[in-house]
Amino acid sequence: MLRIISLNLNGIRSAWSKNVLPWAISQQADVFALQELKAQLPDLSAEMLAPAGMHAVYHAAEKKGYSGVGLWSREKPQMVVEGFDGAEFDAEGRYIRADFGNLSVISLYFPSGSSSPERQEAKFRFLEVFFPKMHALQAEGREIVLCGDWNIAHQPADLKNWKSNQKNSGFLPEERAWLSRVFDELGWVDVYRRLHPEATEACYTWWSNRGQAWAKNVGWRIDYQIATPGIAAAAVAASVYKAERFSDHAPLIIDYDWPVV
Repeated sequence: MLRIISLNLNGIRSAWSKNVLPWAISQQADVFALQELKAQLPDLSAEMLAPAGMHAVYHAAEKKGYSGVGLWSREKPQMVVEGFDGAEFDAEGRYIRADFGNLSVISLYFPSGSSSPERQEAKFRFLEVFFPKMHALQAEGREIVLCGDWNIAHQPADLKNWKSNQKNSGFLPEERAWLSRVFDELGWVDVYRRLHPEATEACYTWWSNRGQAWAKNVGWRIDYQIATPGIAAAAVAASVYKAERFSDHAPLIIDYDWPVV
C-alpha cells in the first residue's frame, strides 16, 4: 500500500513548533508533499533537511519568508526536478517533482489571488502556463500524482459559503472552469472526489483565520491529489486529518493499492 500525504505548512518552522514531525513519522507515509515553506534552505535545521531518516528535497522561493515547496520520501528519488517554467513561477518556488520508477509525485503551490488584483492576475498567468505543462506531463506516459494547495474550490460542495464567494478568488468562474478542463479535457482525476463524490463538510482542507471559521467548520477544499487515471483508479482510502492542527490547512491523506516506492 502506497500512502501519499499533502500538507500546506503555512511555514515549516511554525508547523515544526506544532509537532508536525512526530505526527508525520506516525503516519508511515511513503511520500509527503509540502507547500508554503516560507523559508530558504539556510533557514532549515538539520532535522528539517533530513527528517527522521527520510529523504527531503525542497524548492524555495527567491523571496525570503515566501512560498516554497518540498517532498519527503522513504526512498531516495531517482530524479528530482525543481520548477517548470524557468521564469516567474520558478522564482516563487511552486513546483518540485520526484520520480520513483514509473511514478512521479509532484508538490504544487498555486498562487493565491486574494491579496490584490495584481496577484489575481499572476494566478491567471500561472493557470495559463500550467495547463500545457499538465498536458506535457500526461504525454510522458508515466503515473503521476500532483499534490498540493491549488487555491481553487471546484464545486459548490467544496466550500461552505459558495453563494457569497462566487466573485472571490478561489471560486471565480474562470478558475473553476480551468479546473474542469483539467478533468474533462485532459483526463486527470480528482482522487478524493473519486472516492467521496458526495462529501461536503468532511472534505474541507483550509479554514480562514478570521472569525470562527475553524470552530464552525466554515472551510474550503483547495488541497488536492490530482492523478493520472491508472494510479487514481488504485486509490482505496482518502481522508482529511483534523485531530491536530499544524497550520491553517489540514493534511490530505490518500492510500493507493500500488507498489510502495
